[in-house]
Amino acid sequence: MKIGFTFSVVAALLSWASIAYAADPNPLQDFCVALPDNMADVFVNGKFCKAPNLVVAEDFLFQGLNIPGNTSNQLGSAVTAVNVNQLPGLNTLGVSLARLDFAPYGLNPPHTHPRATEAFLLLEGELYVGFVTSNPANANQRNKLFTKYLKAGDVFVFPQGLIHFQINVGKINAVAFAGFGSQNPGVITIANAVFGSDPKINPDVLAKAFQVEKNIIDYLQAQFWPNSN
Repeated sequence: MKIGFTFSVVAALLSWASIAYAADPNPLQDFCVALPDNMADVFVNGKFCKAPNLVVAEDFLFQGLNIPGNTSNQLGSAVTAVNVNQLPGLNTLGVSLARLDFAPYGLNPPHTHPRATEAFLLLEGELYVGFVTSNPANANQRNKLFTKYLKAGDVFVFPQGLIHFQINVGKINAVAFAGFGSQNPGVITIANAVFGSDPKINPDVLAKAFQVEKNIIDYLQAQFWPNSN
């Protein structure tokens, strides 16, 4: 696949994200290049701005999305994020993106982005993707699952805050790009948060929540939960 096409579709994803409703407030100036957190004396909701006269073109540049991520891990997937933490020029602009690489049968496990909707574009391979709705108002109904098999060129949208996943169902590597409606969409990987928190959640809480024996929870909490994002 030609590099020109690849980056034109990434640009389209970012354009979509900038038009769509974003969780971030609108900027009050042309740009607000983020300062590293360790250069700020206090912590704020967002990032402090570099003085405009000190801003350079490199503040708006990220290089390397043409390089595949390392999928040699337990999950067989890799996420290369480009948010305000990697690209300070995104500060206050309300968009970010990521490259996702999948080995055959690799998984991006169930997770949420609490601050952004995600537009997901598959460039190569075949993925099975889906998301689950929030708890319905009717207690007699269940959370609804929406799934689809994606092929190269397909776009799927994951609504803000909803649990979603992607798994490679093909025998070849898969590559995707995602655009987000936030400079910092955040990630909560469900298994990591529930079973791999520090300190651990009281296993009695999880045993009752999942309606299983406590020894099952003890086993799950003893596992290593890799950070896939």
